[in-house]
Amino acid sequence: MGARPKDQYRALHEGFRWQVPTQFNISAACASRWGRDRDRTAIFYEDDSGARSLTTYRQLDRTANRLANALRALGIRRGDRVAVVLPQRPEAAVADLAILRLGAIAMPLSILFGPDALAYRLDNSGARAAIVDSLAIDNCRTARSAALEHFIVVQAPGSPADIRHDELEWNALLAPAADRFTTVMTLAEDPAFLVYTSGTTGPPKGALMPHRALIGNLPGFVASQNWFPQPDDVFWSPADWAWTGGLMDALMPALYFGRPIVAYRGRFGAEVAYDLMSRYRVTNSFLFPTALKMMMRADPEPRRRHQLALRGLMSGGESVGEALFEWCQSGLGLTVNQMYGQTEVNYMVGNSALRWPATPGSIGRPYPGHRVAVIDDDGSPVPAGAIGEVAINRRDRHGHPDPIFFLGYWQNPQATADKFTGDWCRTGDLASADANGYLWYHGRSDDMFKAAGYRIGPGEIENCLMRHPAVANVAVVPKPDPERGNVVKAYVVLAAGYAPASAIAAELQDHVRARLAVYEYPKEIEFIDALPMTTTGKVQRRVLRLQEEERARAARG
Repeated sequence: MGARPKDQYRALHEGFRWQVPTQFNISAACASRWGRDRDRTAIFYEDDSGARSLTTYRQLDRTANRLANALRALGIRRGDRVAVVLPQRPEAAVADLAILRLGAIAMPLSILFGPDALAYRLDNSGARAAIVDSLAIDNCRTARSAALEHFIVVQAPGSPADIRHDELEWNALLAPAADRFTTVMTLAEDPAFLVYTSGTTGPPKGALMPHRALIGNLPGFVASQNWFPQPDDVFWSPADWAWTGGLMDALMPALYFGRPIVAYRGRFGAEVAYDLMSRYRVTNSFLFPTALKMMMRADPEPRRRHQLALRGLMSGGESVGEALFEWCQSGLGLTVNQMYGQTEVNYMVGNSALRWPATPGSIGRPYPGHRVAVIDDDGSPVPAGAIGEVAINRRDRHGHPDPIFFLGYWQNPQATADKFTGDWCRTGDLASADANGYLWYHGRSDDMFKAAGYRIGPGEIENCLMRHPAVANVAVVPKPDPERGNVVKAYVVLAAGYAPASAIAAELQDHVRARLAVYEYPKEIEFIDALPMTTTGKVQRRVLRLQEEERARAARG
């Protein structure tokens, strides 16, 4: 741990200038420029069956070229959306890189999604092709939209799938394709990824991310990982590459800097984490607080049994808390750097233990290059100590455009406009700032919440439950949980003819689990005669949230 770092924050901020080229392609920056190095490791892969492989940057680059040629032969062109429904495995990185080389838009989707969640995103985006893991094939087939012309199946190791006549098998598709491809020239402003966020009310929104957004993420990534990269750095995170946290906080930055990343296909567990970090000499990681808590409880003194090489650790999605902060120092041997961001404007606030002191409980300070403030309803900054909404300005402190911003919500200009007050992009999160510029989180201004690191919007879950005949009305809120931060809880008003029973609760849970993502199903259901409503007929989720918080306080004594 060493001595408390000198506070270099002011000098770093004042000296920082954005360098964003007019032309920029994430795929070229993350693979093509390293492709001539036949010995440079890109991805260490391992799965829960014990299978292992190594992919070099040369192999990654050439395989991406093959897929780009194959997709072009299928008619995929600039601006087309291609869904990628793959777990952490080399083919997921190849797919993203190949799609971006075409000037097309990669749409990563979690293999945890059920058919309804997949169908909405495929239909809303108008995706022309989908690249699907065989373990997710049934849900993807059910969700397949009329606009989806091409269905490419990547076999799961040890789980071959029966390929239908209207589907393509990954290896057969790539085999005849050439391993040379000229990347389509893209502007830094051109779209690269379409990432769907959960909606508060109504359906999820697709955040369209430009190529320049990766550049906007880099200062925070470098700082939170204690000045990544160093010569022997190896990165690993259990964060799903289908989400912003795994995609832009792990996979793409690691590839951008030409360093190896570990891909693990399997269920997260504390022993799995320790074994992977030891075996691959992982130096840098992004671990959700939920994961860190599991690791702390499983082994409070892991360095006694494991050869850990960690020198940089970032955490985000939930509050780290003082106990976990202290354990990272004593148990893992380093200070965890908490980070804050969201899909639309990621990696904007956080800590860097090497350059400025980290304060337990704070989400940190704005990273260099970002102008962040706590504002009121009119868009004016509030005084130190006062609570307002976290917002980031389109321009940095020097008046230069900040490249971190999303382009807008897919086919939803009103939602895009509502996100901004002038040049301030509103996050929907409440916080206060102290005299030293550290931000302190106070919760959501709307009804979004985090559960086990996943960002949850009640709207999609409520809509799913309302389609069950037993449900007359429903409200979904977070229930505080010491392990996961929160769990999903549903307050349900039953329809006539139904009575509260454990069997009905289980049926409703299965109903959601089968249609949406596994992490979205309500782990607790409480039947209620009527939901609290406003005079205009809107559900007062805030009343139920406060009730859950009060119950949690009472349970703690």
